[in-house]
Amino acid sequence: MKGLLLLVVGAAAGFVIAHQVAKTPQGKQFFDSVDAKAKEFGDAVVDGYRSREAELRAAVSDAQAAVVDITKRAK
Repeated sequence: MKGLLLLVVGAAAGFVIAHQVAKTPQGKQFFDSVDAKAKEFGDAVVDGYRSREAELRAAVSDAQAAVVDITKRAK
């Protein structure tokens, strides 16, 4: 329980400090930079996910075509 209390207090203190720092020009610039990097990272993750999904869909389609071909040959 003590650990949870320390976690909550630490998170609250961090939030207050970050809010105060964000009010300064340097702080605003810093948080804008962090935000831009986080957005860039998120976009890269989404692009990678979509690329991998397309690869997997193509592989499934190829496998389905192979199964249909094998089925036709077996008849």
